[in-house]
Amino acid sequence: MALDRNTIDQLAAHLETCELEARDTPKITDEHPGMDWDDAYAIQDAILARKLARGARVVGLKAGLTSHAKMKQMGVDSPVFGFLVDAFSVPEGASVKTAELIHPKVEPEIAFVLKHALKGPGCHIGAVLAATDFVLPGIEVIDSRYRDFKFDLKSVVADNTSAARFVVGGRALRPEQVDLRTVGIVLEKNGAPVALGAGASVLGHPAAAVAMLANHLGRQGREIPAGSLVLSGGATEAVAVEAGDAVTLRVQGMGSVGLRFA
Repeated sequence: MALDRNTIDQLAAHLETCELEARDTPKITDEHPGMDWDDAYAIQDAILARKLARGARVVGLKAGLTSHAKMKQMGVDSPVFGFLVDAFSVPEGASVKTAELIHPKVEPEIAFVLKHALKGPGCHIGAVLAATDFVLPGIEVIDSRYRDFKFDLKSVVADNTSAARFVVGGRALRPEQVDLRTVGIVLEKNGAPVALGAGASVLGHPAAAVAMLANHLGRQGREIPAGSLVLSGGATEAVAVEAGDAVTLRVQGMGSVGLRFA
């Protein structure tokens, strides 16, 4: 690690304060160009510790930047991982207050709910599917704390991969009931399609993102616990939203889920 503990804690406090106060900041690598991957995830862990200390509860995990479209959009070349707490969860059909966010965007996801824990190394798509209780459609609202949504990979990892809000719903299916690789995905804004994709848009198969997350955690001696909700990453580019917008995700054979922005 290149950063000392005090600097990590200060950066975590800074980024979380930006999140809670809905104000942006230049990416942190501008002032700390030498920070490494361990530093980035340590800052993310420190943000989570701050939230847990105030009574937050972890409800799941997420993979980010998992589609080639999203990687191209953000100028990066590998996925990243973050956490989900209960305050991020939005009921199906509910309104999200844009005043609490900086520059929100939405992306369509396939969510996995696990019946067994997953731990790497060596986790693969088959192991993920065997450990999955059910899958269902989800929309993630991302909201980078970095000015103009401009960041590098280490900065976005530190910022908990731009996590802000999420909703899941539609029809829950056992993984053997749907071909997650070919399943079609349509994201609508105000009744009009704005992004189209398929399960294979996420690393060839959305379960591949979950396997990569398990292997990432395994290198730290950690696992994805049984019962976890895992967002496998956006299947299309992210779509900007503002107050007054209504967003609906339709997934072939899995129904739809939606939310509004007020």
